[in-house]
Amino acid sequence: MISPQIYFNKTQAKLNALFGMSLAAVLGVVLLVVLAIGLAVVVFINSAAPTVLTIAGGPQGSSFYRSAERYKAILAKEGITLNIIETEGSVDNLKKLADPKMKVDVGFVMGGETKGINVEHLMSLGSVSTQPLTIFYRGKKRTLLSEFKGGRLDIGADGSGTHTLALALLAANGIKPGEGTTLTENLSDDPEKALRENRTDAIFLMSDSTSGKLIRSLMRDQDIHLFNFTQAEGYTRRISYLNKLQLPRGSLDFGKNIPAEDMQLVGPTVELIARDSLHPALSDVLLEAAREVHARPGLYKKRGEFPNAEEHEIPVSEDAHRYYASGKSFLYRTFPFWLASLIARSLEAIVPIILLLIPAIKIAPVIYGWRIKSRIYRWYRALLELEREAIKSKFDPARRDEFLRKLELIEEAANKIVVPAAFGDLLYELRLHINFVHDSLLHKNHGTQAAA
Repeated sequence: MISPQIYFNKTQAKLNALFGMSLAAVLGVVLLVVLAIGLAVVVFINSAAPTVLTIAGGPQGSSFYRSAERYKAILAKEGITLNIIETEGSVDNLKKLADPKMKVDVGFVMGGETKGINVEHLMSLGSVSTQPLTIFYRGKKRTLLSEFKGGRLDIGADGSGTHTLALALLAANGIKPGEGTTLTENLSDDPEKALRENRTDAIFLMSDSTSGKLIRSLMRDQDIHLFNFTQAEGYTRRISYLNKLQLPRGSLDFGKNIPAEDMQLVGPTVELIARDSLHPALSDVLLEAAREVHARPGLYKKRGEFPNAEEHEIPVSEDAHRYYASGKSFLYRTFPFWLASLIARSLEAIVPIILLLIPAIKIAPVIYGWRIKSRIYRWYRALLELEREAIKSKFDPARRDEFLRKLELIEEAANKIVVPAAFGDLLYELRLHINFVHDSLLHKNHGTQAAA
């Protein structure tokens, strides 16, 4: 059995014979190959798309939570597990996403809620819906929000999107807590009952915290009215994240003509927000789920209106922009998720190495040729210096033996040079030139002696 040392020595000898590589060069090549393979393995492993995600889903029964459950079913078909965590609402979702200690990857967040929250490491995958704000109140009909000043207003729980938007709209109308207006947060677990029993004057509701059934029930009550945002256009101009929405006449109940007229509403856009560490492959899968869930028509949207790349406070990611422009990437459109991920990871590991090797392959022959030629040219330099000193300058016969010994050393060195066949002509030319100088030196010596 050949020992590793003998095998290494033989390998070094072969490389030295073929390429003129020293021990250091051999070790360098081996090290580079090992590093390249190691880099490929690291890239391959680290680029794997995870198969488990966590989404901040909002309160149980809310539209956010129901959407998350539909996402979960869709992603399960791709072999991806989506864990849903219950939260207090949109603001709570955003806070959890912004907190690196929380294990949350994505969540539904309404516009206008980034104030005071660091969103530097978050990105948007696009807008997925709008959330209409509905205000139900008792008593005479009102046309301006400012008319609610001095009343008892249930604006939803702190941390919810309803609460944040209600405060912004009321403040725009000069209504602030502690100035004669009572702003309560979930006066009752049943805000509908509290309104009917006259324990509150108005309730602010959004579809992430209430159901269509509740809205229909309230609108059938003759003593309760839905606030019509007659200034909806103005609100959307002043508050950039708001949208003007319309609840068409009769859309809730055609037989009873509910509502009896077109109702103008306002509401923020809901975005699918993710951490900027989200794998690009998962971005595509999530947007495919979003398209399946949110592209259907509804009371406040047309078919295919959502999801879209409309940008608000948080920038839309490059992967999302690419998806909206061209759809899923070829691999994930053609193959199952696990296979597409495997192919993508393999390409990510191989392509950079190929890109590094291409210029190396082009440069290697040049460096290799220079390396071989330099071993021959170094003796040409010595030969030229000897010829210049012994023949072209004034010849000194007393130094004849010295010149011949130097020439013998050059010839011995040239005979020991081993080069590939492709460079054999250069070596033979060197030997011919050595013989030429040798003959010239002898002729010069004889000619000098005859003249004497």
